[in-house]
Amino acid sequence: MKPFNVKSKAPITVCLLLAVMTLTGCWDIRDINHRTLPVVLGISTVEDDQYKVFLKIPEPVEGSLEVKIVSGTGETISHAVDVISRNMETSVDLLHVKVIMIERKTAEKGMKDIIAGFMRSREVSPKALVTICDQNLDEFFSILSESKDLRGTNMFDYFEKNAGWNPEIALTRIWEVYRSIHSYTRDVAIPLIVTGETTTYEQVGSAVIKNGKMVEQISNDETLLFNAFNNEGTHGQIEVLNHASVMIIGNSMDHQTDLTDKQPILQSRINLKVVVLETRGKTSSDMIKKELSHLLTDRFSSMLAKLQESEADILGLGQLYRTKIDRKELKNWRSIYYPNLKSDIQFHIDVQNEGYLRTT
Repeated sequence: MKPFNVKSKAPITVCLLLAVMTLTGCWDIRDINHRTLPVVLGISTVEDDQYKVFLKIPEPVEGSLEVKIVSGTGETISHAVDVISRNMETSVDLLHVKVIMIERKTAEKGMKDIIAGFMRSREVSPKALVTICDQNLDEFFSILSESKDLRGTNMFDYFEKNAGWNPEIALTRIWEVYRSIHSYTRDVAIPLIVTGETTTYEQVGSAVIKNGKMVEQISNDETLLFNAFNNEGTHGQIEVLNHASVMIIGNSMDHQTDLTDKQPILQSRINLKVVVLETRGKTSSDMIKKELSHLLTDRFSSMLAKLQESEADILGLGQLYRTKIDRKELKNWRSIYYPNLKSDIQFHIDVQNEGYLRTT
């Protein structure tokens, strides 16, 4: 028998040691089968300022995707999630959460701590969409759990552009709410959702969020203008007029700004491409353009007056004046400059299929 040669076995020994060191890095790995991956996280506040958290969890069962809804209460959101995880047979992982739903009364009290917590902990993606429930969350998820149409990702599909999204639905993410909280010149709108009577969900407007707190509500029609100012496509929006119904297929806008004695003056031109869907009686192209322009101008003026009164700049008009106002003065945009803003908006309508219409 040959004697053991330490020098000749040295490379093998080093490789084995390195392999053992690498393996120790996986000591806390948790198998995917032992993880719970919710797609919706609901938040409400209960007595003693505690948070109640709801998790909507898809579960694959015999080729289909069923849904389980669980809830827990804690001093913080992380604590509430930990309470849920403690009582489950699997570990809760929030990395795949797509939609954050916050109860209206909680949003009216303020969401600064909630949003800051998500950004700090990084347990939820900053790209997750935020929505507000205009209904008690216990009632909302109770009705939802009894719905026959409830599927694993149907709420995310509701906001998905390739599925159920509509130009009247605001798409606001966690990072955008966080940015607005720390911005002098930009606020956000968040969709208001309730359970529907014949559909799973129903949008009842959008919540206007200023400094992380809900201060106003705008209608679904007004949300279309919010989306247009935020460069979200308005393609597919149908407007019903006195003599026709049209569908918007494209939009663009130009702004001219001026600042005189602390009074911002804004001249905007919004270009819309539309196609005519239905007509009523003898209808001309000019008639449609005039009716649509009148409808949208009134809608914009009404919304802007409401927003100026609440000092919430969800259209981001302050962004247009950042180079005209001194940095130290910019913090007064919402309270001094924005309420005095004078706006002149004009809609330029381009009817794409006027072949069957009279031109005068």
